[in-house]
Amino acid sequence: MASFQETNKDLSGVFQLSTMTSLLDGVFEGAMSYEQFKEHGDFGIGTFAHLDGEMIGFDDQFFRLRGDGTVTLLKSQDMTPFCSLTYFRPQITKEFRTPHDKKAFENELHRLVPSDNLFYAYRIDGVFRQVVTRTIAYQDHPVPMIEAVKTQPVFHFENIRGTIVGFWTPSFAQGIAVAGYHFHFIDEKRQNGGHVLAYVLDHGTVQIDKKTHQTLYTPETESYLKANLSRSDLEYEIKATES
Repeated sequence: MASFQETNKDLSGVFQLSTMTSLLDGVFEGAMSYEQFKEHGDFGIGTFAHLDGEMIGFDDQFFRLRGDGTVTLLKSQDMTPFCSLTYFRPQITKEFRTPHDKKAFENELHRLVPSDNLFYAYRIDGVFRQVVTRTIAYQDHPVPMIEAVKTQPVFHFENIRGTIVGFWTPSFAQGIAVAGYHFHFIDEKRQNGGHVLAYVLDHGTVQIDKKTHQTLYTPETESYLKANLSRSDLEYEIKATES
């Protein structure tokens, strides 16, 4: 039975700060601090003001993964323009004992859930034969995200133990978040990680938390209010920046 404290939390939803379309338009101004957004979940992914690193959070700890390879715990004043958060309470668990590449593994994930039309939070703990990540570098002035990723550092890890955290977002919410799977990785030693581009799971365990709804918070920052959120080629831009 959930505690009284937990009954006051939204345990069945995903909290979404701002939209993917705003990032595509170069809205990188911080809209919420860690002190504020931690009230909306103990698990999630996102980015930081000026795109200064990738965010990953689980077990009620949130980390910043920077392009210089450093990993730090978040401070109360750290700001984010975009993140997806939830209270992670998984209902489905499956152990994988044989290797699966990204495509094969995600096919298995589809078989574990009842529908592609719901939201899901995922946590994957295990040993990875390979993980390829990226971390966008600090942007000193607003630029379209498709330009920002052209200078992103890409990291290749082999035979590494760690954790992947992320979400499945239904196709109808494309542009609010990233439709499909959106994953971030951090290694067991909390020294490396980033936005996941590719991976091969050697063995590990996946936990899945089914969610019934998404709550969208739209910032009132000047850059967000003036942004062009009607992208003429949304699918291309998201594919170019996320994969």
